[in-house]
Amino acid sequence: MLSLATKTLPKPYNHHRTLTTCASKNPLTDVVYSDQPDPDGRSFGSYFDDDDKPREECGVVGIYGDSEASRLCYLALHALQHRGQEGAGIVCVNDNVLKSITGVGLVSDVFSESKLDQLPGDLAIGHVRYSTAGASMLKNVQPFVASYRFGSVGVAHNGNLVNYKQLRGELEENGSIFNTSSDTEVVLHLIAISKARPFLLRIVEACEKIEGAYSMVFATEDKLVAVRDPYGFRPLVMGRRSNGAVVFASETCALDLIEATYEREVLPGEVVVVDKEGVQSICLMPHPEPKSCIFEHIYFALPNSVVFGRSVYESRRAFGEILATEAPVECDVVIAVPDSGVVAALGYAAKAGVPFQQGLIRSHYVGRTFIEPSQKIRDFGVKLKLSPVRAVLEGKRVVVVDDSIVRGTTSSKIVRLLKEAGAKEVHMRIASPPIIASCYYGVDTPSSDELISNRMNVEEIREYIGSDSLAFLPIESLNRLLGEDSKSFCYACFSGDYPVEPTGKVKRIGDFMDDGLSGDMDSIDGGWLPASSRVRKTIVNEVRTI
Repeated sequence: MLSLATKTLPKPYNHHRTLTTCASKNPLTDVVYSDQPDPDGRSFGSYFDDDDKPREECGVVGIYGDSEASRLCYLALHALQHRGQEGAGIVCVNDNVLKSITGVGLVSDVFSESKLDQLPGDLAIGHVRYSTAGASMLKNVQPFVASYRFGSVGVAHNGNLVNYKQLRGELEENGSIFNTSSDTEVVLHLIAISKARPFLLRIVEACEKIEGAYSMVFATEDKLVAVRDPYGFRPLVMGRRSNGAVVFASETCALDLIEATYEREVLPGEVVVVDKEGVQSICLMPHPEPKSCIFEHIYFALPNSVVFGRSVYESRRAFGEILATEAPVECDVVIAVPDSGVVAALGYAAKAGVPFQQGLIRSHYVGRTFIEPSQKIRDFGVKLKLSPVRAVLEGKRVVVVDDSIVRGTTSSKIVRLLKEAGAKEVHMRIASPPIIASCYYGVDTPSSDELISNRMNVEEIREYIGSDSLAFLPIESLNRLLGEDSKSFCYACFSGDYPVEPTGKVKRIGDFMDDGLSGDMDSIDGGWLPASSRVRKTIVNEVRTI
């Protein structure tokens, strides 16, 4: 049955009602907030809209066979900037020497003409990352470069290893010394201790020991290697430029910018090696049924990308059409929460025969810090980024489409913002099923206890956010849309059923050392998610049958 809640009795929305979360304590924020509470008794951090979204960790690029490899890598990272804004790096290979430049900030902040001039060569890999913003963050910015007895290797990684803690403990017992808290460093140690030859087999041997999500690109003195985990959690595509240069990237939008033609995905469990002999592909890892991350189509990827063989734009438009069909409501206008809700809102409006308009304008110029006024402004963080258009909203019955609800803190601010701008009714439509479980595969989500859909049914969420009705995308309808491909996607965040069951604690996406913390990892609070306890199916059923 459809996840739909509708307000039946008019009553004033009590904005002083609180929901206990640790949103204000989450270190993964885009801005620096004041510690002073706002008029609702909450810190400004909990009101910032990006604080209530899942976060992708990073994007990767690899290029072989172009004399301007580092410059093309720089442009491709620009196209992947949405996947990570906290740090960027490029490693190039010239005369069998690996040269690395990494930095904190956006790609355009890290690289200049003079820095790119320092990165000659026809082989390069690059990385953009999202993680915490602390004093020691630079050491965790990828790509990482290491030297060992067989030469040097650079690596850029998108994903998260669920057995990182176990592997790191075993390596440290045998004398390995770690310089970062990134799980990517484990991969380098495993390659270094491997006795397999050639290099390709050392990668395969390392990948046989790691578990979880990984799409990686490696650079050696003469090779570019791309590898994807057996489940294919995170995307990785391959393309080719007109001069024959081979390109790997997290999304096809990066290929488009540097005029590379999309050829295919790197298959789950595949290792692709590019060198002067050409392109070689081997699949030595086991082949379970693929479990690609459905949130790439819901939120992470750009609409102009093709991910897992499907157009992201067409997927999101179809999500909106399903909501209009299965959760219709009398309305005058359809608006989106920009930017990720726009395409689904277009689909909803077209199917419902209702005009789509820009009822919320997003500011793209909010910096990393802001000066707090002495007179507190309610919902200050959201108002910095989202401005309502009164001419669109006043006196109207409004459907507002968003991609997801995580903690629910931002949705309540948006509803209040729209009503203060004169909206007569506000009907929330969410272009994903309810999120009830944490992700362990490269997406930063809160613990299950912080997820509002894990603790409230749809009617309770509707009451909390103050909307006149609320509906989620039914997971059954999502499966019907995907058809035969539906079994190839991971829905763990919607069901609590994990393709790779974590054991023990799993490291969050953020790296502890980014906050200047060093010591026994178990003693670092907030750095770990508890091991998955199977989320009872009754929770899912309760959410769907409200």
